[in-house]
Amino acid sequence: MKGLILSGGKGTRLRPLTHTSAKQLIPVANKPILFYGLEAMREAGITRVGIIVADTKEEIISHVGDGSAWGLEVTYIDQSEPLGLAHAVLTAEDYLKDDDLFVMYLGDNIIKEGFKSLVDEFLQNRPNAQILLAQVHDPERFGVAELSNGRVVRLIEKPQVPPSGLALVGVYMFDHNIFTAAKSIKPSARGELEITDAIQFLIDEGYVVDPHVINGWWKDTGKLEDLLEANRILLDDLETRIDGSVDERSRIIGKVIVEKEATVVNSTIRGPAIIGEGSIIENAYVGPFTSVYYNSLISHSEIEHSMVLENVKLCNIPVRIEDSLLGKNVEIIKSDAKPKAYRFMLGDNSMVGLV
Repeated sequence: MKGLILSGGKGTRLRPLTHTSAKQLIPVANKPILFYGLEAMREAGITRVGIIVADTKEEIISHVGDGSAWGLEVTYIDQSEPLGLAHAVLTAEDYLKDDDLFVMYLGDNIIKEGFKSLVDEFLQNRPNAQILLAQVHDPERFGVAELSNGRVVRLIEKPQVPPSGLALVGVYMFDHNIFTAAKSIKPSARGELEITDAIQFLIDEGYVVDPHVINGWWKDTGKLEDLLEANRILLDDLETRIDGSVDERSRIIGKVIVEKEATVVNSTIRGPAIIGEGSIIENAYVGPFTSVYYNSLISHSEIEHSMVLENVKLCNIPVRIEDSLLGKNVEIIKSDAKPKAYRFMLGDNSMVGLV
């Protein structure tokens, strides 16, 4: 059984962050989102994994390599354009066709408990497809399933009037019949081959499509608030570990990780929080649910419930920063020079809140 991870999307909802980086590599709790999927594949006993890539191919390859760090054998599959999940399946057909079964995982999703038990269930029952569902409060954002007597009767992609609150989770399990289905459908109104239409084809043609409603935590990290929630949930599982340097004037409260070569000077870190390798926290406050990635500097500033990516400088900020995501190489620095003024250099689609 092979795995297929989709990492070719453009991440338009997370711009400007994704103008320059793959959304699947944004670090949640200081671990790239894609890595959670790779770990879940390995835990499920899947060792051969194809990764669909597009414009950010080189960045994905530089982080994942040949997959050996996870005990995986990774193959990269180029998708010319992001033309839908069913199109991605067809793009990977040559890689997948020698195995009757495969798992497809959306690379910007996180399932906290993984999916090993669901793969075991699929292998035992051998339906033609197995879909994962979760109750959500905003089903119009997702593919939505309608069930009758425990069976899937209808799937709709991003419906204006959802027939249920059951959204498709970004993990699917298929046999070879999905290729026939994907070749039998037409592009949707948005010009994509929808995986919901392909699965609906299987249902209409009498193939067995099993639903499984998951009770654990799952998140599609497509928006800022989703990333912050995922960061909050995963940080809450931390166990304190101090591998870096914390001076005697600093306070570590709650579950906190300070990675090697990180330095905390005259500061308070209130967990759950993580300070990445090589980062410096001096005369500062880092509050709960904050992740600071590697080689960043937070000085004479306060921040909480936020994500700080690599090589960020946050210095002399007079008000606490909250509910924020600071992209790599960002600098926010207050100067006492006169005349006083705000000075910005911001990319397209940036958002700045001032008080």
